[in-house]
Amino acid sequence: MKRHAFRAMGTDVELLLDSENGAEAFAAAEAEFERLEALLSRFRDDSELSRLNRDRTLDASPDLLHLTELALDARERTGGRFDPTVHDALVAAGYDRTFELVPRRAEAAAGTAACGGHVRIEGTRIELDDGARLDFGGIGKGFAADRAATLLAAAGPCLVNAGGDVAVRGGTWPVGVQTARGTLTLELSDGALATSGRDRRHWRRGGHDLHHLIDPRTGRPSHADLIRVTVVGVDAVVAEVWAKALFLAGADAAVAEADLLGLPSVITTKAGSTLLAGGLR
Repeated sequence: MKRHAFRAMGTDVELLLDSENGAEAFAAAEAEFERLEALLSRFRDDSELSRLNRDRTLDASPDLLHLTELALDARERTGGRFDPTVHDALVAAGYDRTFELVPRRAEAAAGTAACGGHVRIEGTRIELDDGARLDFGGIGKGFAADRAATLLAAAGPCLVNAGGDVAVRGGTWPVGVQTARGTLTLELSDGALATSGRDRRHWRRGGHDLHHLIDPRTGRPSHADLIRVTVVGVDAVVAEVWAKALFLAGADAAVAEADLLGLPSVITTKAGSTLLAGGLR
């Protein structure tokens, strides 16, 4: 088993490859993370995403175009709970720079910003309504994890772990999921797993605890009765989308929806309960 680790997209990335010859595959996977970060980061003024947010319209590259299409489709499928137009709401809440640089405490109260702005795609051109800016956040990280796993898979069975977004191709991989009572181990042989939670990226503004999971209905960090949700999906983008959507739904609705859609899910509540749904028992 070969292992390679690096940092990208504001998180630690770990690559595992069941092959004797992994150097070239590792280099290609790391380069893909770096390329996509340079393209999609809202924290880089020269990224393609930042140019789109600044200029309101752009003839997009294939990757930005595809990810925007995926995000808009996810907004439709989740009834707006997943929404790529949360950029301004994140900034208003205090997440206005890379998380390592976000002050953990500040006296000023957090603000709010409207979400749900219209995004038009015509051919390769993306146009944003006034007031709409995009942030791909977790879905961008999942997109990169999927791409890296596809590159690694050419060399053998592999696992990509990008800060909890796990994508696997081939083989059998035990993956630990944190619960209120310890670690639950799930076994993956293909597809992906993603977690959305309020316990990793959080800060205080004006005496209030805040986090990065914006509820598009309010433009503020969610007050759902959950700590985190982990979802297994066909790929990391799908897992990311539904982990956030189920988190915003709240415990009872999340269990019902995961069961209905057949999404294996581990749901941890504020009260300290662990709920299994979507076929997990």
